[in-house]
Amino acid sequence: MAAYNPAFRRYLRRFVPLTFAYVASIALATAVIPDDAPAGIGTIAIAVLPGLAVVGWLWAMARLLVELDDEYLRMLEVRKFLVATGTTLAVTSVWGILELYTSVPKLPVFFVFPLWCLGLAVGAVLNLLRFGSARSA
Repeated sequence: MAAYNPAFRRYLRRFVPLTFAYVASIALATAVIPDDAPAGIGTIAIAVLPGLAVVGWLWAMARLLVELDDEYLRMLEVRKFLVATGTTLAVTSVWGILELYTSVPKLPVFFVFPLWCLGLAVGAVLNLLRFGSARSA
């Protein structure tokens, strides 16, 4: 079973602390930086912290692909990444064009990564329907 794969265990050991760092840095930024604060060195430094955790998540996912030696499990992960990327590009491109020509609300860039993560879930469902395996771990 994939849950016993050492690559997934290493991935979780990377992912979980990054998740705690992300939540803590979001809480810190929310508590310390007032709404519409000027962009100073301190506010930028604090506001960047959650983004660094996101970069860490992306690195952890990339390491998972590199470290997975089971080609089937790697293929399932790559399919999820491709579905997530395609979904994100499609939604943001269409929405961006709507923003250009209509009065739809602006989509904050912050929501692009969560949209990509939602695409991972869509990819897992497609893996389940096509291969009978929704997730690799």
